[in-house]
Amino acid sequence: MEAGGGEEPLIGDGRRSVTFARCVSHAQDELQSFRSYLRWMCVDQSNAWTACLSWSMFLIFAIAVPAASHFLLACSSCDAKHARPFDGVVQLSLSSLATLSFVCLSRFVRKYGLRRFLFFDKLWDESETVRDGYTDQLNRSLKILSIFVLPCFAAESAYKIWWYASGASQIPFLGNVYLSDTVACIMELCSWLYRTMVIFLVCVLFRLICSLQILRLQDFAKLFQVDSDVASVLSEHLRIRRHLRIISHRYRAFILWALVLVTGSQFAALLVTTKSTADVNIYRAGELALCSMALVAALLILLRSATKITHKAQSVTCLAAKWHICATLDDSFEANDGETPVAQAAHDPVFPVRSTESESDAGDEEDDLDNSKLIPEYAYSTISYQKRQALVTYFENNRAGITVYGFTLDRTTLHTIFGIELSLVLWLLGKTIGIS
Repeated sequence: MEAGGGEEPLIGDGRRSVTFARCVSHAQDELQSFRSYLRWMCVDQSNAWTACLSWSMFLIFAIAVPAASHFLLACSSCDAKHARPFDGVVQLSLSSLATLSFVCLSRFVRKYGLRRFLFFDKLWDESETVRDGYTDQLNRSLKILSIFVLPCFAAESAYKIWWYASGASQIPFLGNVYLSDTVACIMELCSWLYRTMVIFLVCVLFRLICSLQILRLQDFAKLFQVDSDVASVLSEHLRIRRHLRIISHRYRAFILWALVLVTGSQFAALLVTTKSTADVNIYRAGELALCSMALVAALLILLRSATKITHKAQSVTCLAAKWHICATLDDSFEANDGETPVAQAAHDPVFPVRSTESESDAGDEEDDLDNSKLIPEYAYSTISYQKRQALVTYFENNRAGITVYGFTLDRTTLHTIFGIELSLVLWLLGKTIGIS
């Protein structure tokens, strides 16, 4: 095993030992292809050689190439279509967030290891459903990364090729004009691709880790549909809350700084495009718009993943309350109806589940944990009322979720952030274009 997983006990029943060995082998096979992808991106730092290569590529494509592009290819004498007045905002925005992403990713992998960072060392104790679902999410992560990166890269490629091909005579060059333009264009495109891939990679990895906790919560909800004891339910929920705290602690600085940098980038873009002297058109501001869309999309991946896992974790409270009331009503029914056979009470629910609407009507709007379906009759366990009430009280006072320095990232927090930023936008527009 890798570092971080060697302390896991292997003793116990034979079934757990076999499951542990099989899960480690399967997870390792999956991570081999993922590590190959990281090496191809030059962000793998598993040894000294790859670490030196990774930092070299970062300094070249995230620092040196953007700086050279801005100061050497500014082309102040170009015509209206080839001038780049917003290039400073574009380069600074992409490089700053790429630097944050690369530093955080390097720290995560170096400190925890890829296997431990992605919680693969904890999968041996999960159900088969959770393991298979998480493996599928890992395979989908690279596809999601491509979905966000490739369209941005295609649009940037079309713009750069047009810019160099149509304005070559006005661009400073050394030696052969066609060779210098080709090299400069390739280096700029590689720099754009590298920075956007690093930014989206960290966001997609956060989404992947959150998807594991969602799978675990969905598996945890099944405990209310079987005759489970309070101790097992409480123990599993404490384990989920602990993992959510670990994720929050690891990602809180990145989420906070990403929010600050993206917000600052958007305000800078708004400021330079709403000045009275600004000449905005698709040729001048197209790259700025593409950069803004990429950064906002990356931030939305972070906020949506955090909000989704927080919503799922807090839905457990509603599920526990529904389980408690169904069990309480069933106990009341059995106590007041002495002629009711015990066998019938064990098999027939007090409120039979009658669906007046088709499942297709609900669609994706109904939450998996917090839905309108009653708990099935086999969930009416023999747990006492006091224990059920204590468990519900615990859930009400120990809500889990992703937090950033004590602030829970839920829908209320997002509404607050949106309100603050909207106020700042309106204030800025009032200062620049005079809206009231």
